[in-house]
Amino acid sequence: MCKFYSYIVLAHLEGRTHKLHSERPTHTLSPGMSALCVLKTRCFLRQVLPGLPAAMHRHYSLDVSAPLLRTQGYVDGRWVSAASVFPVLDPATGKEITRVADCGAAEAKQAVDAAYKAFHSWKQCTAKERSILLRKWFDLLTLHKEDLAKLITFESGKPLREAVGEITYAASFLEWFSEEARRVYGDIVPSPAKDRKILLLKQPVGVASIITPWNFPSAMITRKVGAALAAGCTVVVKPAEDTPLSALALAELAEQAGIPAGVFNVVPCSREKTPSVGEVLCTDPLVAKISFTGSTATGKVLLKMAADTVKKASMELGGHAPFIVFDSADVDKAVAGAMGSKFRNSGQTCVCSNRFLVQSGIHDRFMEKLGQAMDAELRVGHGSDPETTQGPLINARAAEKVAHQVSDAVSRGAKVLKGGKRLDGSFMEPTLLANVSTEMLCMKEETFGPLLPVIRFNTEEEALAIANASNVGLAGYCYSQDVSQIWRVAEALEVGIVGINEGLLSTPEASFGGVKQSGLGCEGSKHGIKEYLEVKYMCFGGLKP
Repeated sequence: MCKFYSYIVLAHLEGRTHKLHSERPTHTLSPGMSALCVLKTRCFLRQVLPGLPAAMHRHYSLDVSAPLLRTQGYVDGRWVSAASVFPVLDPATGKEITRVADCGAAEAKQAVDAAYKAFHSWKQCTAKERSILLRKWFDLLTLHKEDLAKLITFESGKPLREAVGEITYAASFLEWFSEEARRVYGDIVPSPAKDRKILLLKQPVGVASIITPWNFPSAMITRKVGAALAAGCTVVVKPAEDTPLSALALAELAEQAGIPAGVFNVVPCSREKTPSVGEVLCTDPLVAKISFTGSTATGKVLLKMAADTVKKASMELGGHAPFIVFDSADVDKAVAGAMGSKFRNSGQTCVCSNRFLVQSGIHDRFMEKLGQAMDAELRVGHGSDPETTQGPLINARAAEKVAHQVSDAVSRGAKVLKGGKRLDGSFMEPTLLANVSTEMLCMKEETFGPLLPVIRFNTEEEALAIANASNVGLAGYCYSQDVSQIWRVAEALEVGIVGINEGLLSTPEASFGGVKQSGLGCEGSKHGIKEYLEVKYMCFGGLKP
């Protein structure tokens, strides 16, 4: 395996991995220890981050129902251990929460084999039977949303309120695809010959490898797996090494819902084991499809690996979203949209606005109101604190990247209006930059952090030229009250998703996918299930006219 591949896949989730210094936890579950033997599992952590508010210097504890804190892999309906374990860290503190089975190529192969065996029976289930099981799984996610949200908060740093929102969002995909399972329709096509009938059947592709990121550790799984299972496919999930607990909790609830053994498998692994596990999931001939969310660079590597066996592929890759505010915009709505789009999950979403373009006529008023909103609404802290709106970034390396973009911008003439400081650990101050120009790093590469750079423009043509000057195109936003302008800009933006006077876009009813190097295919909506189906043409001949 070449060094380039090893580096890219090891850092496959947006290239944001970093070994944090940590101390031993007060409580650790070994992979062989069943969480069912205790009523509650508490991981007591102490935060010592002098660069943060005094309220951060306190104990925070992860307190979830024991069955949901799983630390083994899940293969063929069984909880399996591995030869070694790896730590899961709280990014807010750098402290170890627990240790999880470090699965390797052997466990990945076992999972693929189990999924392939289960596929032959799962595809024979009626659409209604699959629908009922997905609905039961949805009900269980809804029932346990508070505990599932806590897992997200402690392993990814996401503020608890947002984590609860993610679970609601994650569950909605199971609900949506439980309904779409019964709407996979074929076609009867008029034949040009009287003695033939033409039928087009929709059939599941087979085993799907699901490789998911840390920023939405539950929703990115259900968005893919809900569609796959609804179509009649079986899956092997490789969660991000930073956030395996959410995936394993989903496996526990899938089992409780009655999802048959081998249909849903989870293979957690460390950064070190990722190349070998990824190779199995992308090259094994029993795998028919791969679905990946992560960086464009890694997506290209996975596509090359899958090419030898011509696997079907869905790729939701990097973004660099423009956020355009025209003179005709409602400034208050534009500020609210910017706050929601930029600072949700501390700027760590695929559709986060990355480049802010504000027309000269309202630039100063927008900047003033935006600064006021940041002062009033943003609070940095541990995600479990109810006052927190801005948790840590996933690791110290992610914070270093944001700080580097800030320093680069300042060196090129940008002005820091708010924030700008790198705090201790994985924290970064929410930052507002003015006097931004197109040659700055923050305008050339995705940030994935709480940095809001604003560039002033004069004409619509200028804004579109800047917005489309990127090799990726996932999401874009525009604020205007001129209907003609809205149509022109929405059609001209080279992206797969457009928010018009709206900063929060995602819903299971709508398609989610990009153009250019932001990916292949789409997820969600009625189109999402098509990614897991093949069309078979049946020509029924020899009929008497």
